[in-house]
Amino acid sequence: MNDLYGKRVGCAMTGSFCTFKAVFDAWRALKCTGAELTPILSFNAARTDTRFCTSREVAETLAEIAGVRPLTTLAQVEPIGPKKLLDALVIAPCTGNTLAKLAAGIADTPVTLAAKSHLRNGRPLVIAPSSNDGLAQNARSLGQLLAMRHVYFVPFGQDDPVGKPNSLVARFELLPEAVSAALKGSQLQPILR
Repeated sequence: MNDLYGKRVGCAMTGSFCTFKAVFDAWRALKCTGAELTPILSFNAARTDTRFCTSREVAETLAEIAGVRPLTTLAQVEPIGPKKLLDALVIAPCTGNTLAKLAAGIADTPVTLAAKSHLRNGRPLVIAPSSNDGLAQNARSLGQLLAMRHVYFVPFGQDDPVGKPNSLVARFELLPEAVSAALKGSQLQPILR
């Protein structure tokens, strides 16, 4: 995907820790396109140690992929909009909590403030959802964001229809294609996979 070469892409992560390995692979694939990555971590992604990884491992892995340390504070991400620092911003994984905050216009974490700041320029925000309640409590937020201008999605679907019928997860391997489409003003289709 040569159309991503030199594009400035924010790679924001929120706390769906079980998906981090797949998301790191997606960031690596995006980096291989020649995109310049600016990593951003939510408070939870930056500070929480889990059975999947430690917060230190998350920051170090993301820094190794992007070539720069992640932004982890509100003050660090606030200039994204005013200085037009990004061509696109991707939130992967995007938890149900973050979906709800974005839909409600709440900007109280580095990731949600980065999104608000970035969207003021009419540039694409690409969301890769990962929520156990995507087809339940988070469905309203998902619907609101699907209808918003300049908001695009990495195609997603049910990850375990029998065991977790309300759970949705993005097809993270499609992240570079979704970013490429969003930069052209279109949603990668089909969105449900």
